[in-house]
Amino acid sequence: MSINFIILFLAASLPISTGQNGSVSCPLNFNVIRPLVGSNRPKLDIPFACRYARLGLQLVESDYLRRTNLFVPPPNTAESCWTAYQNLADDFFSSFDLRQNCGYQTDWIGSSGCMNITNRNQFENLIPKTSLNDVVRACNQSLSGSACSSCTLVLSSIQAVYLNGSSYGNLTDCRSFPFIYAAAFANQLGPTDRDTAVCLFSLDLDFTKSKNKHRTIIIAIASVIGAISLLAIAVGFWFYRSKKFAKIRRRRRNRRNESNTVSALDSITGSTTLVKFTIQDIKEATRNFARENIIGRGGYGNVYKGVLPDDSEVALKRFKNCSAAGDASFTHEVEVIASVRHVNLVALRGYCIATTPFEGYQRIIVTDLVKNGSLHDHLFGGYSSRGHLSWPIRRKIALGTARGLAYLHHGAQPAIIHRDIKASNILLDESFEAKVADFGLAKFAPEGATHLSTRVAGTMGYVAPEYALYGQLTERSDVYSFGVVLLELLSGKKALLEVENGKPVLLADWAWSMVRKGTPLEVIDSSMSECGPPEIMEKFVLAAVLSSHPQLYARPTMDQVLIMFDTDVPVPSIPERPIPLIAGLEDIEKSISSSGSGHLATPRGYQAYSTFEMDAQMMTNEEENEEEVENEVVEDEKARLSGSR
Repeated sequence: MSINFIILFLAASLPISTGQNGSVSCPLNFNVIRPLVGSNRPKLDIPFACRYARLGLQLVESDYLRRTNLFVPPPNTAESCWTAYQNLADDFFSSFDLRQNCGYQTDWIGSSGCMNITNRNQFENLIPKTSLNDVVRACNQSLSGSACSSCTLVLSSIQAVYLNGSSYGNLTDCRSFPFIYAAAFANQLGPTDRDTAVCLFSLDLDFTKSKNKHRTIIIAIASVIGAISLLAIAVGFWFYRSKKFAKIRRRRRNRRNESNTVSALDSITGSTTLVKFTIQDIKEATRNFARENIIGRGGYGNVYKGVLPDDSEVALKRFKNCSAAGDASFTHEVEVIASVRHVNLVALRGYCIATTPFEGYQRIIVTDLVKNGSLHDHLFGGYSSRGHLSWPIRRKIALGTARGLAYLHHGAQPAIIHRDIKASNILLDESFEAKVADFGLAKFAPEGATHLSTRVAGTMGYVAPEYALYGQLTERSDVYSFGVVLLELLSGKKALLEVENGKPVLLADWAWSMVRKGTPLEVIDSSMSECGPPEIMEKFVLAAVLSSHPQLYARPTMDQVLIMFDTDVPVPSIPERPIPLIAGLEDIEKSISSSGSGHLATPRGYQAYSTFEMDAQMMTNEEENEEEVENEVVEDEKARLSGSR
């Protein structure tokens, strides 16, 4: 089915005369979509046609809201709107009934789809002024690239907190109301701006632009190749031959690496429900890796939002390091995520490995899309959403994170140590259910082993001292990181509080000082909109302080943490902390330097640490560690196999 069918279907000027059965003409202006239409007419199947019809209607209703302060037109106009749709459809296709094929009901145009909200005043009376200001601050700009992610994150948070009532009988339900409102009033460019339409309504139907851009890239690449060829001929036949032989050797080596990766992944796919996506599938899902679809960045590469043919939304982690070490890391992460399945772990859909003439080697992991951002976004983001995290929501996040880690440590076989638990790796869905993510540093723990001796990796502020000092890794190293994250969740403060005499002060040390003074509730975030029973909040503070204790023996297991959270079992007495943990940072640095691991921050890193840059990765240059990463993956595989036996 043609995209132009849907767009013309939406963009048609509706009849002015009275419709059938006494209905009046529809006041919606579908012409506002016309500028978004390109000249191409690619084929579009019925599910996509229905999806674009629904999204296009949301854009049109946003324009209607902007003009009239009403979310939906009068109910008696519904039939005339659908009649105009159907008449246009009949001009292009015979026997295509939009309502029958898509399951749409006539009264779904003209009736409120969210909590009986019909106009702007009702919406604004429901949402606090501070939250509306957050929307304006995040969305009143050109919504391309990262600006789109910031805007949609605020809108999703508002929907989850304030518009969680019943949705019924409309194509525009509670999930779409904040987006319709933001396009109408928060964004000065309005819903008809192309970036706004793409970001808030996922409508980018001008395929001519992308095609011309692709053609320009091909021409540019062809020109460069031609120039290089002429230069090679000018330099001489000998140089040409040497480059040719070097290229052949490189191709053989890369094919050998790719063959090993494919073999390892195929063995995983054969025993799971993973989907092996083609590179064409990935490009269609991400609109050829469009910049506006980037929702995250890291040392490994970018994360893109994508839409699969079944209309489900996914996140695609695209690795930029495609050397032998990159293949080993990629295979390792796929293997770890594929081996687990839990409601509090990000679910893996599949993967893609491909080689293309222009992009080279492609390594992509496809997971479910978690739309509500990370815990770090809500606690420390650029908008005031922290106060919206009430006690019930924070307790839910803490329990979900603990359950996910308990499954990794005690439910998975063999056990898995995450190694990088931090607020930015705790993702939240629309109902604030926690999802532990990013298994790039995870390791399998062989059964019966007291600990693993391995290089130090992770994020500063969250790494357990015995792991940082001696490279001794256990499940309780994750417990320490969980304790720090739990303190951040309870207090609204970062893992680093301030700087005293040029030295950073850790949140765990400060929280312990509050407990030792007998005032554990001083740890609780003062901006929390709704608090819980004091004895329960105090119990969570004590559990967090115990979990982040610098001495390994004092920490509970994740199973024990869950028992404390879910039952009346009290938190054990907390042993004295001999010295503030931060006093040992110099020793940690000396230990790492002498061992040659070099994965903790240097003194320059401590300077960044003291200026609140908490996401500095404690890893050396990727190229210098390729051989070490490969060896670790081999060791992990041996450990996993021995544990299985």
